[in-house]
Amino acid sequence: MENAKRIYALTASEVEKKLNTSKEGLSSAEAKARLERDGLNTLQSKQSKSMLQKFFDQFKDFMIVVLLVAAVVSGVVAQEWADAIIILAVVLINAVLGVFQESKAEEAIEALKEMSTPNANVYRDGKMVSVPSDEVVLGDIVSVEAGDVIPADIRWLSTASLQIEESALTGESVPVDKNDKVLEDKDVPIGDRINLGFMNSNVTSGRGLGVVSAIGMQTEVGRIAGMLNDTDETTTPLQENLNSLGKVLTFLILIIAALIFVIGLFTNHEGLPLQTVATNMFLTAISLAVAAIPEGLPAIVTIILALGTQKMAKRNALVRKLPAVETLGSTDIIASDKTGTLTMNQMTVEKVYYNGETHSAKDDIDANNSMLRVMNMANDTKIGGESELIGDPTETALVQFGLNHKFNLDSVLKSEPRVEEVPFDSDRKLMSTIHKVQGNPYFVAVKGAPDELLKRVTKIELNGKVTDITEEQKQEILATNTSMAKQALRVLAMAYKTVDQIPADPSTETVENDLVFAGLVGMIDPERPEAKQAIAEAKDAGITPIMITGDHQDTAEAIAGRLGIINPGDDSRVITGAQLDQMTPEEFKERVPEFSVYARVSPEHKVRIVKAWQSRGKVVAMTGDGVNDAPSLKTADIGIGMGITGTEVSKGASDMVLADDNFATIVHAVREGRKVFSNIQKSIQYLLSANLGEVLTLFFMTILGWDILKPVQLLWINLVTDTFPAIALGVEPSEPGVMKQKPRGRKSTFFSGGVSSAIFYQGVLEGALTLGVYLIGLHVGPHVNDYDMLHADALTMAYVTLGLIQLFHAFNVKSVHQSLAQSNPFANKMLNLGILVSFVMLAVTIFVPGFNQLFHVTPLDLVQWAVVFAAGFAMIIIVEAVKFVQRRMGRQ
Repeated sequence: MENAKRIYALTASEVEKKLNTSKEGLSSAEAKARLERDGLNTLQSKQSKSMLQKFFDQFKDFMIVVLLVAAVVSGVVAQEWADAIIILAVVLINAVLGVFQESKAEEAIEALKEMSTPNANVYRDGKMVSVPSDEVVLGDIVSVEAGDVIPADIRWLSTASLQIEESALTGESVPVDKNDKVLEDKDVPIGDRINLGFMNSNVTSGRGLGVVSAIGMQTEVGRIAGMLNDTDETTTPLQENLNSLGKVLTFLILIIAALIFVIGLFTNHEGLPLQTVATNMFLTAISLAVAAIPEGLPAIVTIILALGTQKMAKRNALVRKLPAVETLGSTDIIASDKTGTLTMNQMTVEKVYYNGETHSAKDDIDANNSMLRVMNMANDTKIGGESELIGDPTETALVQFGLNHKFNLDSVLKSEPRVEEVPFDSDRKLMSTIHKVQGNPYFVAVKGAPDELLKRVTKIELNGKVTDITEEQKQEILATNTSMAKQALRVLAMAYKTVDQIPADPSTETVENDLVFAGLVGMIDPERPEAKQAIAEAKDAGITPIMITGDHQDTAEAIAGRLGIINPGDDSRVITGAQLDQMTPEEFKERVPEFSVYARVSPEHKVRIVKAWQSRGKVVAMTGDGVNDAPSLKTADIGIGMGITGTEVSKGASDMVLADDNFATIVHAVREGRKVFSNIQKSIQYLLSANLGEVLTLFFMTILGWDILKPVQLLWINLVTDTFPAIALGVEPSEPGVMKQKPRGRKSTFFSGGVSSAIFYQGVLEGALTLGVYLIGLHVGPHVNDYDMLHADALTMAYVTLGLIQLFHAFNVKSVHQSLAQSNPFANKMLNLGILVSFVMLAVTIFVPGFNQLFHVTPLDLVQWAVVFAAGFAMIIIVEAVKFVQRRMGRQ
């Protein structure tokens, strides 16, 4: 679209005409029509694979190729066509399960993506409304401010100190100043198109009003998206670690399989030709390798993580990166903003101070009161449809206070419109607006932190009269500020002045000086009722909760005391940003455990707090909602963005987004993270101990010269025992006391906490019990006097035992150390169903006529079944005994 590319060369009126729109915005009907005509404002993602493609991809796996070769060898060379058919059936079933696992993980991730669609503020029917960004259409009039993400390509119609960070698109490392001036050149480089805003770039300061000139794949970032769709996906660190584990295990098991093949050539002749022995041992070695290598482990872990994220999403915690789930479980520190996370984020004016007196917010106040005028005019709150207040909670509270006292903001702004401003920033803690008053003077409204504003005040208004302010009056104001703050009120100061003309360069130096003090406003944001309980739960879990706020020290201390973060009145654990600035990094690192409350801090201090704790080896979760919070969110091990009050920049920098901005949701997410990590450990413990049991069984059968399990038997055991129970263990309920345990530590792995030793001894135990059943099988049953049938029965008993014992073992791994008796062993319905289905698939090979020959098994009598089930129960009893000893030794 050549015309769209050169839209920067058109005037505002030409742009409006070209796109058939106006500054009043589109009508709802026109917007709907354009949406139907042009489609959604989305970037096309890489086309997902079809089910057929996913199915054929399963056959690219090395071990699957080996199995196919084994099927050919079995059928063509060994003339064991039944074995070949079963091997192919196992391959096909594995492929189907692989497609199911992959699709399940993709569905979970896509469901999460759909929940993170940002909104855009547009004018429809002459009113500002918030719509999903994918419903923005060509010609929409869009309003943006600091913290927003540009929803589409936009031609600016008006700007106020607008700066946009475009590094992802242009490579420019610093934010770009934007304006609405026409660019005359024909070919302006994208980085110099200062009257355009580009989709997915971030507003760092100021405000802007513009018209949408391109959407979706027609935007500049859409062109890049088209190129990105041709690139391959990368694996996460967690997947890479699992893949590395798989490669190591594959290497070891292939060595063992080769060893079994070589040993088998010399110990299992039984008068058979060497070629037949070699073929049989080759098939056995391949089957063992395929059965013992946990090739499905990465997929199972992905499913467990995805299911965990879906469960978190239902509790209002949207995890944006799957590996973050695992990290959540090891959180040592939760550093949380106060406002909206620990509190209700429903600021209300509680007290006001003017004319030298403190008043209740319920008292009558004159609509022309200067303090009331300033708090409403120096304010970016938007009044949407049905009088909905859109903006910062503090500012909306001020406007709501005005509405409650019959201050008509819309009417005032029409007669005294804002013509200039000095936007708020976190360094100077002030905001100023300049309004054109009927006549010559301009009214300057300034609000901000009392201590900062008083530095710029020279006069005071008392009962309508303006006089020079005295030092005593300043001290009284500061004392009132302190008194309010000790009551957990957030205090803002209001001041004003009149000027004859607007400064040529409006700035804090030219505007915010020689001010008239008008009053103080004390607001409160009550703590969330569930936050106190969540903080207590976090402390029980060994997690240190930290509160961070830009509020006054006394306010922070009062709220923290009420929440239980510190003991009420304990100011020794409270530190201000100014005090933090006086510490060297080394000193702060040593003293950081002393502080639980950070008051009067800027977002830049958050990075110091995160790094100080991380330098002590702690895993830190940090919340943030502002643009300037992005560095600390990225630095933290878990960056947590606010879904309601958070800017799109902070959400984009986060690993997790809170849909309800609630601290209790973080604690729930940590609980879920601990459960997910524990369940992955259980699946790994189950798979690897079972596979070790299979390897040891076949290894010793080969060395001892016994009959060995057939390839089809090994593959069937692997199919029925590894898939369903391993996935079902991923949805195990939390173990009792999961939030009473201390964080596991930064260096812990899936093999920590006794899992590695459990894998080893339980694998040995499975192998020993199976070999023991084989020996017993040589002395029991109806064929004691028939050598061939006796050995066939014994091998069948070993086959069933090896499969059944793994199903019993699934109950063992429900906890590494806790006894089954301490919880309901059948609480996990999915595990119960998985074990039942697996047992039926195993029993089919014994009981259904025709399967005996296919799987080389014989029917068993009651005594033989009793021995098999006794071995299965013995697995549970022995492991329970080991756990009992471990608990007595203090390992739990």
